[in-house]
Amino acid sequence: MLCWLDSSDDKAPFPALEDALEEPNGLLAAGGSLRPERLMAAYRQGIFPWFDERQPILWWSPNPRMIVLPDKLHISKSLKKHIKNTSFNCTFDQAFAQVIEACAETREDGHGTWITDDMLQAYNNLHHLGHAHSIEVWDQDELVGGLYGVNIGQVFFGESMFSRHSNASKQGFAYLCQQLTHWGYQYIDCQIKSEHLESLGAHEVSRATFRQALDEYCPKTPLNSAWVKE
Repeated sequence: MLCWLDSSDDKAPFPALEDALEEPNGLLAAGGSLRPERLMAAYRQGIFPWFDERQPILWWSPNPRMIVLPDKLHISKSLKKHIKNTSFNCTFDQAFAQVIEACAETREDGHGTWITDDMLQAYNNLHHLGHAHSIEVWDQDELVGGLYGVNIGQVFFGESMFSRHSNASKQGFAYLCQQLTHWGYQYIDCQIKSEHLESLGAHEVSRATFRQALDEYCPKTPLNSAWVKE
């Protein structure tokens, strides 16, 4: 049976990752809350929330796990040309609320996203506490792309990205990798496989390997002053 977490007890432990279902891949638990203590404990163990408005909070730890090593980012010739010739400008933590709201918008195919109102509030809370961060891509004063995620130690847990212009989200991701490499980060968690991320050098590792990496890198402080506006 799927483990049910008590919403009033954020310190109640998650099940062992090995107890996650094979189908659907990685479903580990349901219930609980989206308060900062619960969310940060989840990420530290390699678990993330993913559900829609019709469901309870669902917690996942898929096997395998898609990751990017920031200093091994693959930038194609076409993306290099785009970055060189574009007038887009990238920033971080300048418009977190706008980025996550854009990620939550209905897609071109008419489908909504998994970012519910409760999720919006939860990650805005994490941002105010200094745990969640955004990358913004601007065309002058217009927000044309971006992404957001959660950081612990030398690991950045990517959550979602959006693009309103061709290659805008890829340029934002390239900027993120550049910043994280400079700051001494070792891992970017991309959660599940996607062709979009594979084109940027993402690859899959086993859940066990991913958890070992979290145990190694989450306790470590970044080499430089990450997420501090200069």
